[in-house]
Amino acid sequence: MNPEDIEIDADAVAKQVGTMFDSLMVWFQGVLEQALSIATLWQIGIIVAASVAGWLLSRLPNKRLHGAAEGRGRPDALARVYLSLASVMWPLISVVFIWAAFGGFAVADLPNVGLRIAASLLAAWVIIRLLTSNMKKSLLSRSIALIAWTVAALYILQWLEPTVTALNDFRIPIGKSSISAWRILTSVAIAIAALWFGRIAGATAQSRLRSNSRLNPSMAGLLGQVANILLMVVAIAIALQTVGVNLSALTIFSGALGVGIGFGLQSIFSNFISGVIILIEKSVKVGDFIELQSGVTGLVNEINIRSTVITTNDNVDILVPNEEFIKAQVINWTLREARRRTHIKFGVAYGTDKDLVRQAGMEAAAEVKWTLENMGPRMPQVWLVGFGDSSLDFELVVWLTEEAVKKPSKVVADYNWAIHSALERHGIEIPFPQQDLHVKSSDAIRVRIETGGSDEAPSPDTDVATETEKAPKE
Repeated sequence: MNPEDIEIDADAVAKQVGTMFDSLMVWFQGVLEQALSIATLWQIGIIVAASVAGWLLSRLPNKRLHGAAEGRGRPDALARVYLSLASVMWPLISVVFIWAAFGGFAVADLPNVGLRIAASLLAAWVIIRLLTSNMKKSLLSRSIALIAWTVAALYILQWLEPTVTALNDFRIPIGKSSISAWRILTSVAIAIAALWFGRIAGATAQSRLRSNSRLNPSMAGLLGQVANILLMVVAIAIALQTVGVNLSALTIFSGALGVGIGFGLQSIFSNFISGVIILIEKSVKVGDFIELQSGVTGLVNEINIRSTVITTNDNVDILVPNEEFIKAQVINWTLREARRRTHIKFGVAYGTDKDLVRQAGMEAAAEVKWTLENMGPRMPQVWLVGFGDSSLDFELVVWLTEEAVKKPSKVVADYNWAIHSALERHGIEIPFPQQDLHVKSSDAIRVRIETGGSDEAPSPDTDVATETEKAPKE
């Protein structure tokens, strides 16, 4: 269908709408006459009474079903069954009373069409409610329930066939041809069903691929997303073909899309290719602890088509474009082996026994749980690395466990705490910064004490200001 050929005849459509409206008015007058009869009023009263009785009697089982669901302790299948039954307990008891009244009216040879219709509609609602109660609450689930109940109601009222016939007869002129309203509705319904099925199938394929133990999480995530996109593309193509859109007319759009990828979508396409390269090289995998040149440090949580999710130790998720892993430097702390060595710097006062400092450092390393237990060539060491202005500079050099590599700030804090405690335990001083002032002069120095203008000598409790200056040459 070419959009340029669409030309709707408004007069013809208005005439058909008027005819259908007149038919509905005639039908409505007939229904109103039947509704005001004595037999119909009796049936309405019984329906109301059955609803009230159902509400009163459903309170106890409803309460017990909710208690049984809460007693499960987790939202498993049985708990969902309990909650589903609790949600339909009122209409379920009411429909039992209505069917019983229908049987009584049938035995007494009284009019019972209203009871049959009410019981059938309520039973259809109960069944649809049970089927859709475990679906995720969304517009789609509500739409499915509404459409299903509408079709069931039309069938129960024996209006389904006349409705379909009326929709088939109601034709909308488009250009030189016409299309029925029934075809439009069915096409839209099939398109929606195709999109829904494509989304469900894509999500299912993605979940199955990610749960496959033979694939690493990164490759499974990428394949799952590609499968999801392909299934959605197929679903969209089916939906467009169903509503009458000629797919050959989309060739121009495909060319424009190619130009868009060359210009506006270049960055997105580059990130996609970068993600594929990362997954093929396996230089960065889900679960690795990395440090980027931009300063981002954290655990690789997901590798998506456009970006990679990095979760920091503060539980902050950062979306990093895949292109940054190709163009910039990346430090992967867990690429081959997660065990790493760290250097914890500290200083002590000059004159401190170096052997005592080594003993304190080894005790501190033994107290921290991050220290690798496998000693041998990787046992902790205390190095004298320099002579500072105010202290002897040492480093505690330790090999860390695999878990410690992913918590650098916490590890440094724990070792600093242990080193400070060990130094205090051995009475080792951590010096303050010190500076010595040397005055080189052959002249005499004169000191003047000011007492705020008083001629009396200052008392020991009086604040005085001192000023040092050179004595004048004689």
